[in-house]
This record gives sequence, C-alpha cells and structure tokens, in this order.
Amino acid sequence: MAFGKGSSAHNLLVAALEKAGLAWTDITPAPLAPADATAAFVKGSVDAWSIWDPYFASAELKEHARVIALDKDVHKPNSFYIAGADFVDKYPALVARLNAVFASEGVWADKHHEDVAKAQAEATGVDIEAIRRFVDRSTYRVVPVDSEVIQSQQAVADRFARLGLIPKPINVSDIVWKWSPGS
Repeated sequence: MAFGKGSSAHNLLVAALEKAGLAWTDITPAPLAPADATAAFVKGSVDAWSIWDPYFASAELKEHARVIALDKDVHKPNSFYIAGADFVDKYPALVARLNAVFASEGVWADKHHEDVAKAQAEATGVDIEAIRRFVDRSTYRVVPVDSEVIQSQQAVADRFARLGLIPKPINVSDIVWKWSPGS
C-alpha cells in the first residue's frame, strides 16, 4: 500500500485500517512520494495507493483505478492555512484579515468551479479533466477551527504519535489560533 509518509494520505490509510478492524501489520506499507507512488501504481508494484487530488483524479481517469474508500467515508477531512505562532502573535489583525480574504475567495471558488479548474490546470500543467474532477469534489469554504475540527485533528495527532511519526503526544487545542470572522 503506497502513501506519503506523515501526510493526510498516511492518516487516511491508518484511519481506514482502524475502521476495518485491521492493523498496520496487516499490510505491506510503501511510503512513497507522489511521483514514485504513481510509477509504482502504474507498474503494479503496489496493489493500492492512498493519495490526494489531483493524483487521485488522474489515477481514476488514466489508470481506471477503483475507489476502495473516500476520505469522507473514513473520517472528516480538513485542510488548513498555517502560520508560525510568533507571526500570529505579532500580527493577529493581519492574520484575521487574511482569513477573511481566504473565506471570501472560498465562497467565490465554490461558485466558479470551471474558472478554478482552468486556473489550476494552467498553473500546474496537470490534465484539465483530472483537475475538473478534483475541483468538483472539493469544498473551498474557509471557516474558523471549531471543536469538531480540533477533535478530528486530535485523532490524527494521536494516530501519528502511536506510529512514532511525531516525537510525543500533543494536545491540538493548545496550538489552534482562535479566529472570529469580523475580528
């Protein structure tokens, strides 16, 4: 099973195994960067691949890959904008303003999938059909981190601590900046 070590795909794989009642030792892990995993998947060197878009969409379209489970079937996926704690402490108004801009752009992106797809395809050189598939299943909403997101990320941190991917357990709520829209 191919995956990017320490990535969201790694978390998805571990969460899917947990949900299925399987252990990490029940698979043959193949930690690979996306380009190497693509080659391994195409050649049949790995039987399965846990990956994010647009690699996922490309594998569906070009390799006729079959979906075993989507991230949303296993756990609630999240994406984040991050900044260093010192920066956030020094410039909280700027960070709040950036979040407001990102939220506004997210509203626009959710209503303009074709424009987003064209821009991403042009910027990345990835096939437009793969990008369209990726964009159509994406949500661009930007919202404050709430207790549900913190709980979900705590599960990720706990999984990664159990696997030894992070040096010690962490409390996710200790590192979340509280953004209130309009602040």
